[in-house]
Amino acid sequence: MSEGQKVAVITGASQGIGAGLVEAYRKLGYGVVATSRSIAPSNDPEVVTVQGDIAEAATAQRVVAAAVERFGRIDTLVNNAGVFVAKPFTDYTDEDFDLVVGINVAGFFQMTRRVMPHLVAAGGGHVVSITTSFVDQPNSNVPSVLASLTKGGLAASTKSLAIEYANRGVRVNAVSPGIIKTPMHPAEYHPTYDALHPVGRMGEVSDIVDAVAYLETAPFVTGTILHVDGGQNAGH
Repeated sequence: MSEGQKVAVITGASQGIGAGLVEAYRKLGYGVVATSRSIAPSNDPEVVTVQGDIAEAATAQRVVAAAVERFGRIDTLVNNAGVFVAKPFTDYTDEDFDLVVGINVAGFFQMTRRVMPHLVAAGGGHVVSITTSFVDQPNSNVPSVLASLTKGGLAASTKSLAIEYANRGVRVNAVSPGIIKTPMHPAEYHPTYDALHPVGRMGEVSDIVDAVAYLETAPFVTGTILHVDGGQNAGH
């Protein structure tokens, strides 16, 4: 690692938005620690990969240890890992609840709790979490209470942490996406998803990556939920 190089930890980093974020932070000159359940080793010596289930505390421990061992510091955490299960409320099972809460909430908690002391020690840093537009603008065509329950918790926690750590140089923000073209969404459903956005299309991975990159380089912005959702937050 070159002297002064910053380091980002990115969860859910093997595909879609996460893979785009790894590429974006490398372009910004950051070293990256990338984690997901199925992530493969990287050919880039400035990218360290860690396989693991983000819902398990041991994964967060291994990710932070890998960052400290390879780079000696952490400057940014991107809580990108997430799972979305859309069902009518009473169709959700206990297994659905455990899955969604485990990844969306426990993953956020375990990673952020362990990374925060390193951000403070570095003299400041940044936490960015990916939520969902359904938190603020539910849609009758997409019943998704578990997404609202869990990602809504991230949105609220973003503001709380931003205030708690504002005088210690750590900024905390979130990006609230609409439905993004990723492997999570089969192509045959894209026309349906396009129609859920006032602008008439789904978002691209680059839309979310660019939003995170903006927040990374905006030193006066903290406690913000940045809506990147094709107008969903405004109405439909």
